[in-house]
Amino acid sequence: MTNRLTLADRLRESIEEAIATGDLPPGARLDEAELIARFEVSRTPVREALLQLAAAGMVEMRPRHGAVVAKISLHRLIEMFEVMAELEAMCSRLAARRMSKQELETLREAHVACQAARDSDSPDEYYHLNERFHCLIYQGSHNSFLHDEAKALHKLLRPYRRLQLRVKGRVAASFDEHQAVVDALAAGDGDAAAAALRGHILVQGERFGDLIAALAQVSAE
Repeated sequence: MTNRLTLADRLRESIEEAIATGDLPPGARLDEAELIARFEVSRTPVREALLQLAAAGMVEMRPRHGAVVAKISLHRLIEMFEVMAELEAMCSRLAARRMSKQELETLREAHVACQAARDSDSPDEYYHLNERFHCLIYQGSHNSFLHDEAKALHKLLRPYRRLQLRVKGRVAASFDEHQAVVDALAAGDGDAAAAALRGHILVQGERFGDLIAALAQVSAE
């Protein structure tokens, strides 16, 4: 049983990644037979993985249609980004007080790695490094409940955060915003760190229009 659950976990992560990269876009049907062939597994771990994804809100189980990648309305998506911004702001406020010197140094190293991806004009590489940067701040809060909640919502928003980074100039802007967060954390200024990270996540102004345009482009493909 343990091995089967472990296989289901790995399969769930693979499907999550395919959703995040747009390989499995919102509304895509997740046919069990196709998943079995694609990932070379049996039916049981596929069903377990789909149930896990449904519980996380990434997949919808529809009667007579099976599993499909969840479609999130624009209104709901904006609401989710609002909550994400507050969760990350809370993480950074706590991290400003609680991060150790070693944790702060690890965050700086992650920031430097993001810079390399920015300079090489690789939004997909930046996306993965950006994810690590944010997760280090969740960890730095030293609040396990908050960490888990932030990470769960981060997973749901992965496809859309990735889309944002493909907008021209967004990677460079994101890196600059990270710098403000790092500086505030290093100074132990929780209010500044929270404000910087909240502004980094919120979808408003030009970023709102860019997200709508990116979603429209995906729907047209």
